[in-house]
Amino acid sequence: MKRTILLVDDEINLLSLLSDVFENEGFQIFTARNGQAALQIARQKRPDLIILDLMMSNMDGYEFLRLHQQEFGSPVIILSAKIEELDKLLGLKLGADDYVTKPFSPKELAARVQAVLRRTNYEHKGEAVVKVGEVILDHSMHTVTIAGDLVNLTPTEFDLLAILLTVPGRVFSRAELLEKLQESIVEGYERTVDVHIKNLRSKIEPNPKKPIYIETVYGIGYRFSHSSEM
Repeated sequence: MKRTILLVDDEINLLSLLSDVFENEGFQIFTARNGQAALQIARQKRPDLIILDLMMSNMDGYEFLRLHQQEFGSPVIILSAKIEELDKLLGLKLGADDYVTKPFSPKELAARVQAVLRRTNYEHKGEAVVKVGEVILDHSMHTVTIAGDLVNLTPTEFDLLAILLTVPGRVFSRAELLEKLQESIVEGYERTVDVHIKNLRSKIEPNPKKPIYIETVYGIGYRFSHSSEM
């Protein structure tokens, strides 16, 4: 069965170009020219990945992303002419897995798509289920539960947690986390790790302002707390 991509952009010529690129890569393509139409298609088709513009009428990309993450959580790559740091950080904060700026290389975008899909469906070669205290991460089902409650994570958040859980107590630098994620969200841009850690904490911590699971080691990076194993 072909994997599916939903392309969301108000430029007809760009939609045509992207459709050709990804159909040649073997994907089935759906298209929408605004966020409202995209949300309807996403609800009906449940695409494997979404490539999303930000500046559109009838619901912009930010609003679409906020609603989409509440309902589905499938991976999203933002493709936008907005190049400011704050725009990128806001997109990532709202749950995007990658951010590509226009103008762009179709080959690079295709590579980013493959990287995100690999992270979503990679074949884990260690333990299928990792349990640390009340946190249970299931690689085969791609699920996380805490004290029996299912937690909805984006692919990038899931992978960050999986990395930290490989060795509880070990400190991972931001650069190391980017490297382990492969073909990073914004290449070499370490602050993206901070954004995703913040998002992850907001979903798994009882009080994100006083985290008990993911600890910050100032000047170095992050670690999963030993005490959470108790």
